[in-house]
Amino acid sequence: MLSALELNQYSRQIPVLGEEGQEKLRKACVFVAGAGGLSTAVCGYLAAAGVGCLRIADPDTVDISNLNRQIFYQACDDGKAKAAVLRKRLLSLNPLIQIHALVTKLNDSNANELAGDASLLVDALDDFPGRYVLNRLALRRGIPLIHGAVREFYGQVTTIVPHKTPCLSCIWNNMPSAAVTPILGATCGVIGSIQATEAIKVLAGKGVNLLNRMFVWDGLRVEADIFQLERNPACPSCGSERREREGQDVC
Repeated sequence: MLSALELNQYSRQIPVLGEEGQEKLRKACVFVAGAGGLSTAVCGYLAAAGVGCLRIADPDTVDISNLNRQIFYQACDDGKAKAAVLRKRLLSLNPLIQIHALVTKLNDSNANELAGDASLLVDALDDFPGRYVLNRLALRRGIPLIHGAVREFYGQVTTIVPHKTPCLSCIWNNMPSAAVTPILGATCGVIGSIQATEAIKVLAGKGVNLLNRMFVWDGLRVEADIFQLERNPACPSCGSERREREGQDVC
């Protein structure tokens, strides 16, 4: 049951989510991979909305060049662990929730431990090897993954539900080449806000998510498109051929 303090703090969104929906947020745990531009937007809105537990993993430290887009950091944070600084700032925003700062790089060996008891994963990364680690974790656990990516004025979001929607390997069968991407900070805000909205809808059981669809944002033209996505039966990660080889039932 929500406390009097919670009822007051979330009074402007309870009419949208209902007390039951707000209670679902309070009981939820979300794992966010990355503590950069997307993460600061996603985590800021998830914390403000009252998601009860956030687990944030990132091995990096704050650099002055981050400040154009990673809005919870300040110049005085230069050299400090991003996850730890983000935890401190988010708790000052909402002390009613729990936040775990995980100052380590995500990989296949530690992914399950880092995610803890999270029932939802958020991709706030800037590298595809890490995204594929998250993708494999989502498939193993059978829990949703909210993917987001940004570059310059452009960004994209989709919500992945294992074995019901295309996974990341279905969408990108070949890993895109690594590159340092120029980014406008406001683009992180747009895409991170949509990721947070998707996450809140999943957790509260509200609305229609971006299932089998990719939202693509073009900030230069101020236009958005929705592209339909299809599962790949031969996908090396989630395809029916692999599942049959592993002796799993095929949906």
